[in-house]
Amino acid sequence: MGRIVRVISKDASVVCSAIDGKDIVSRIEEIHKTSAVVTAALGRLAMGTSLMGFGLKGKDDSITVKMDGDGPTGALICVSDSMGNVKAYVQNPVVELPLNDKGKLDVRGAVGSNGTLSVVKDMGLKEPYCGQVPIVSGEIAEDITNYLAVSEQVPSVCALGVLVNPDLTVNCAGGFLIQLLPFAPESAIDQIEKNINGMESVTKLICGGMTTEAIAMKALEGLEPNVLDDFEVNYRCDCSRERVENALISLGRAELEDLSKDGGTDVECHFCDNKYHFTPEEILGLIKE
Repeated sequence: MGRIVRVISKDASVVCSAIDGKDIVSRIEEIHKTSAVVTAALGRLAMGTSLMGFGLKGKDDSITVKMDGDGPTGALICVSDSMGNVKAYVQNPVVELPLNDKGKLDVRGAVGSNGTLSVVKDMGLKEPYCGQVPIVSGEIAEDITNYLAVSEQVPSVCALGVLVNPDLTVNCAGGFLIQLLPFAPESAIDQIEKNINGMESVTKLICGGMTTEAIAMKALEGLEPNVLDDFEVNYRCDCSRERVENALISLGRAELEDLSKDGGTDVECHFCDNKYHFTPEEILGLIKE
């Protein structure tokens, strides 16, 4: 299971959430059979989306983050609920690229550095909140930081990392998201910059045995942080047979009649490995008079 720990500075002007997402990213690799660089890319976006979702207020709120760059992965889509549980999908799960100039997986090359990052927040209102910014990096954490600053006017720092083993299993994965409230003093900003500059990469910290709580506390060192909450998070898809039935009904009578003639149909969820089979009789039973 994954964990998210959220800590807050003593003056409540800065919040940092940190995630251990190894199990989430491992599930992504298991479901989508991703190559190493796609595991890293989709894993980063899933953890970033989870951290953003964890900040939503209502229990039924959700956030969808889509990166649609010009790289070979195509679109990456992640959806999180307000507890940080997340599901993920990628258009092209297998992409092979040489390592980048730092000898690491070339996430930027896989995602692309041109395109858009779009966010849809469903908070139970009449219309969902939608925001979109150009991709500025393709490394994902920088793009989430840019989105929060530009579209939501929230000064933030996001760091995300996935370390993939040679056999394509996930060694470790994690990240953190620091968000400053409007009344955060300049001294807090200076302290955070100092802390971030002195920290190793997220994967080095986690692989070195550092807990999510310790990472979050280190990120807010000098601001007298305290733990606000600590939750289990998982890869969780909320698909169901009822939802698939509703999707089939929306196709209309003619399409359903065609499907019934083919001996039934199988519907596979994009986000998980669930498959739903419908017999011709069941399909005809969905036709509304």
